[in-house]
Amino acid sequence: QVQLVESGGGSVQAGGSLRLSCAASGIGFSGYCMGWFRQAPGKGREGVARIKVDGSTTYPDSVKGRFTVSRDNAKSTLYLQMDSLKPEDTAMYYCAAVRPTWGCQLSASAFDYWGPGTQVTVTV
Repeated sequence: QVQLVESGGGSVQAGGSLRLSCAASGIGFSGYCMGWFRQAPGKGREGVARIKVDGSTTYPDSVKGRFTVSRDNAKSTLYLQMDSLKPEDTAMYYCAAVRPTWGCQLSASAFDYWGPGTQVTVTV
């Protein structure tokens, strides 16, 4: 049974930092493409980071230079370091996994497995 569990969310002032973690079980973690997504109230699910099996990463312009995704295959854990946080970063953050048989686009529809999410709130 695949299980992804996020942690590390919370409330932080603008300009601050948070580090999210996602513990994976039930999958061969090292062979999966992993992603971080977020969803604010009334908005669609937006991809904020993707890390492939080979460790290569992708970010949208909205977070590039502020967010860093990494993975520890030995611990089956995915991380998202978020710096210089802005109020518009406020959202529920989700980690996701997909076996990259057909590629690994930073799109919610491309991922098969999802965690329940962790809330990030950035205050002014």
